[in-house]
Amino acid sequence: MKPAKGGIYKNYIKRPLDFLLALIAIIMLSPVFLVVSILVKTKLGSPVIFKQKRPGLNEKIFTMYKFRTMTDERDENGELIPDSMRLTKLGRFLRSTSLDELPELFNILKGDMSIVGPRPQLVRDMVFMTPEQRVRHCVLPGLTGWAQVNGRNVVTWEKKLSLDIEYVNNITFIKDFKIILMTVEKVFKRDGISAEGMDTAEDLGDYLLRNKKITKEQYFAAIEESKQLQVGTYHSNCGGIK
Repeated sequence: MKPAKGGIYKNYIKRPLDFLLALIAIIMLSPVFLVVSILVKTKLGSPVIFKQKRPGLNEKIFTMYKFRTMTDERDENGELIPDSMRLTKLGRFLRSTSLDELPELFNILKGDMSIVGPRPQLVRDMVFMTPEQRVRHCVLPGLTGWAQVNGRNVVTWEKKLSLDIEYVNNITFIKDFKIILMTVEKVFKRDGISAEGMDTAEDLGDYLLRNKKITKEQYFAAIEESKQLQVGTYHSNCGGIK
């Protein structure tokens, strides 16, 4: 399966518009950046910015920026304790208001991301996707996306990824504008932040293993593959589509 080829908007207008809007947003929101940075520094310490490897366009790995929302608390063996235990009150607020996502505006300026597109998932999520699902990486990942305004983290992984593919095959200015408006509404309502009974989103591999859709052997093999991908190699499933 390959994504549909884009038109004038997708190929020539979307990227310049992303750059311009991201630059304007950074300038206008600079006081918010300052306040959140001070709060994170005071409550959580350094570093203020959380950096993580994510698969981008054509599955090339890039570093995504977010405001830090969790502590570095570890157990007696030096291992990080579960995310739900490290997520602070401030962190929950930043996530519920999507303020933790603001540094991704700099990823948009760099060309790693778009304002609208499939959300950049973890590298360890990508290796559990089917070839059809990985077509979502044939466009720039987005600050917000079609899946985010249609359930975000409360829909199943299958539904979330199908919505991503639906978007990839139908990128238009009208749809992007609609998604941005819907995102603003979702942020104010704080909808779909996490699934019921979970403080943080469940990884795709953990979801598949919990639902017995893969074996433990397949799970650990994919985890090992994700570790290799994070050191610089990647495989594109996009077939040269632009």
